[in-house]
Amino acid sequence: MLMAYVDESGDTGMCPGSSLTYTLGCVLVDTDLWPDAFDELLDFRRRLKSKFGVPMRAEIKANYLLRNSGPFRALSLGPSERQLIYRAHLRVLQDLPARAFAVTIDKRQKAVPSSEIFDLGWETLLQRLERTSTYEKVNFMITHDEGENDAVRRWVRRARRYLTSGSAFGPGVLTNPAQRLVDDPIARRSDQSYLIQLADLVAYAAFRAVVPPGPNLAVVCPSTMWAEIGPATHTRVSGLRPRSEPGIVLR
Repeated sequence: MLMAYVDESGDTGMCPGSSLTYTLGCVLVDTDLWPDAFDELLDFRRRLKSKFGVPMRAEIKANYLLRNSGPFRALSLGPSERQLIYRAHLRVLQDLPARAFAVTIDKRQKAVPSSEIFDLGWETLLQRLERTSTYEKVNFMITHDEGENDAVRRWVRRARRYLTSGSAFGPGVLTNPAQRLVDDPIARRSDQSYLIQLADLVAYAAFRAVVPPGPNLAVVCPSTMWAEIGPATHTRVSGLRPRSEPGIVLR
């Protein structure tokens, strides 16, 4: 079975001051490999603590690295060191081993209500997870950051019964319910899950691959950060009609 860990970057708002995209980052871990993957993550965090002083229980999020806030405020780390920490998180995915992909809704191209931005993001994510589970003949389960718990649960329950997608080979719509989807989604606090924190970093890196950052943010997360995922990129999700970097589904 695959465990899909999901977190978001940006918001669903369409008003001035809202983010330019709404992005969902997803980290996939095979349950048979989960114990070893978690031990590898613990070893990775121990190395971060030894080299940079980052506490084992510190929550590492893109926003904290970018703004030198949260647990990083007291560590006196420069932008280049925080970029190293960001890059190391994406590179460790292949060592776990895990895979990562993202769904990015470019709101500059979508003049739709906020609720439809959220729905489009989760529908697209579930479509890709359903196709992955079908191709690989495995069940999957979703764990996501706390927040829109009711809305996520509604989409997951709906996907099990009814999920559509456009045909890659012609007009029309295909119906592919997520029959391998197991149970309701699990909401987790991101400060209590290293894997949810990884999904947050994946989501922001995808956002910056679509919308390049300004110079102040680029010193921590340049537009090329997505490429650091390397062999752990789940490229199948964007293989037929790539519109962005491999592993990023751009809508």
